[in-house]
Amino acid sequence: MKRSELTEFEFEEDGFKLRLSRASNSPAAPIIQSVAPVNPVAAAPAPAASAPAPSAGKEKAEDPNVETIKSPMVGTFYRAPSPDSANFTDVGKKVDVDSIVCIVEAMKVMNEIQAEVKGTITEILVEDGDAIEFGQPLFKYKKA
Repeated sequence: MKRSELTEFEFEEDGFKLRLSRASNSPAAPIIQSVAPVNPVAAAPAPAASAPAPSAGKEKAEDPNVETIKSPMVGTFYRAPSPDSANFTDVGKKVDVDSIVCIVEAMKVMNEIQAEVKGTITEILVEDGDAIEFGQPLFKYKKA
């Protein structure tokens, strides 16, 4: 659950119900927030310091030609068909609509994931063997 950044998981089938929950780090945020009003002088520089970082991220996100390929399912991400094989794609490689970019293993089934877009891979957002979730961004690409 930690590796996938899950805080809760619930499963129910045929009268069987399973619920897993782990403590989250959210209580730390209110503690930090309660300290900030005590020192208003210290709180003022913090927003100014954090302001450039989000704007830098927004500049990258605002590039209309860069989009993401997202996971169509929950499973385990693999960049190659086997440990000895070459990766399906790498940064700088061009992909087509029917190009296979990775494999997602779900319930012992290896599912080949196609790019479904045309462009050039600019960034790989997950590591080989990572547990991934539905809709999680896997690759960034620049539209062709």
